[in-house]
Amino acid sequence: MAIFKMYAPFFSGSNWIHVLTSGKDWLVILTLILMECLLSVDNAVVLAAQTKILPDKKQQEKSLFYGLWGAYIFRFIVIGIGTYLINFWEIKLAGSLYLFYLSFKFFYEQKHPQKRAVNTKITTEKSPNHASKKGKHFLSLFWRTVISIEAMDIVFSIDSVLAALAVSNNPVVVLIGGMIGILCMRGVAEIIIKLMDIIPELQPMAYVLIAIIALKLLLSLPPLHYELPNTTFAFIVFGILLLTIAFHFIRAKKKRRKL
Repeated sequence: MAIFKMYAPFFSGSNWIHVLTSGKDWLVILTLILMECLLSVDNAVVLAAQTKILPDKKQQEKSLFYGLWGAYIFRFIVIGIGTYLINFWEIKLAGSLYLFYLSFKFFYEQKHPQKRAVNTKITTEKSPNHASKKGKHFLSLFWRTVISIEAMDIVFSIDSVLAALAVSNNPVVVLIGGMIGILCMRGVAEIIIKLMDIIPELQPMAYVLIAIIALKLLLSLPPLHYELPNTTFAFIVFGILLLTIAFHFIRAKKKRRKL
């Protein structure tokens, strides 16, 4: 019965029609897609790098295709569970503190790059792709790579789902935003990387948004019970995006003048 309650909104035709025909919901969906792309571009690079150990391009593309469907299935499962759990204030508090931690961790590592380098080295050494090729395996290299991609997707998606559920409590909105975001992130990863190279302020901006989402979640807890409207939050996100881009070009213009 509890499982039915968790996943019932996904199978409600009226809920889907409401979301698909609502301008406000699509504004929130676009916000979630933007956040997915900005927060997950590094993940796309890691996933693409994992496929490089496969012998040909066909297998590489096939492994990413399987990984994409696995990511969708996992999102569906986690969003259903998360929509139920996010109703408990203890979970909201834990989620808020975790999002604050993610934001703090990013800016701390920016100020202490040597710490980030050590963490990256440890992660690389533990990566399945760097494991010894000696020894027997029950699965082929292709399926080991697919499983590795799925494992990475699971780790990467938890943060995104938690942030998305803090923005909207409608699982259909979160699911559509997440699915389109995953597809866009993987399909245009190289473009997003180039854009973030041109405007490096976009990455810290994404973690500023994470901190704002954490605050939004915190304000909804008792005794405040303040719910920031999703439309207002969407305008805040796009406003911060425009300010970030404007700040970048103003700073670049000042640098050129000094030269």
